[in-house]
Amino acid sequence: MSLFEPIDENERIAGRIALGIEYRGTHYQGWQRLRHGPSVQAALEQALSKVAVAPLEVMCSGRTDSGVHASRQIVHFDCDRPRTLKAWVMGTNVNLPRDVSVRWAHPVPLDFHARFCSLARRYRYLIANQPVPPALDAEQMIWHRVPLDVERMQQAAQALVGEHDFSGFRAAGCQSRTPWRHVHFIEVQRIGPLVVIDIQANAFVHHMVRNIAGALLTVGDGRQGVERCGDILARGDRRRAEATAPAQGLHFVDVYYDARFDLPREPLGPSPLWFRGEWSGERRLPPSNYRRPVYRGEPRRPSQPDEIPEEGRP
Repeated sequence: MSLFEPIDENERIAGRIALGIEYRGTHYQGWQRLRHGPSVQAALEQALSKVAVAPLEVMCSGRTDSGVHASRQIVHFDCDRPRTLKAWVMGTNVNLPRDVSVRWAHPVPLDFHARFCSLARRYRYLIANQPVPPALDAEQMIWHRVPLDVERMQQAAQALVGEHDFSGFRAAGCQSRTPWRHVHFIEVQRIGPLVVIDIQANAFVHHMVRNIAGALLTVGDGRQGVERCGDILARGDRRRAEATAPAQGLHFVDVYYDARFDLPREPLGPSPLWFRGEWSGERRLPPSNYRRPVYRGEPRRPSQPDEIPEEGRP
């Protein structure tokens, strides 16, 4: 895909539309629409409704918390009022605040669901590891002034790869019906003063990435040994683990779908890492026997098994 591929401005399309969204979460109370504060969902729905001249509701690939950013959030909506793809992109952006942007629009079949059809999600956590706090991009990363040993962090993180019960990294208020998740990979790398925790899984429990980042920080600066993540995983007790890392360093960077949906590819973010040249969807998904539960409201597919009770998990 070319970054400058022309957006169709002739054919008017109705039905189900997918959008690629990026946003800076600093001034929002997370993705989900709320009564008591601004949300990305409310801002996007308001802008889309102006283009459609009708109320619209969007579904996202994965909800993000207050202060968390996204460079590739996928959403979908249904609209019976035909508009061109250019109208959905440009018209929506005109009505959005500057910290939210639609990157592309793409028609999808009715069996596409941004959340339920996702095969994997990927996050990156950014740490400015230097003696003084950063001034540029300070809202997109956290600052840690004690030197971090990236090799120790990488070694510690490998205990989390695979399918596990992540109760030890799960927020107390998590509403997921099961703590089991399959982590495909975790990579910790240093790029100059920037330390990047890159993690992909089939799904995540609430605060999972930020709790993992909090534990890895204590390993990197020497407060804990390399066995720390494995210990937390084995104990399964969130109360005996490290503090949750701040939201500002977390970025939702990719989500995978079946190739038949043919969603556009784009440079993998966040923006401080665009220079690395990786594009969305480049990592292969590992083999997995993970059997997720059926969510309430999810359309039943012919090949979809019956709901798996929580007590049936390994």
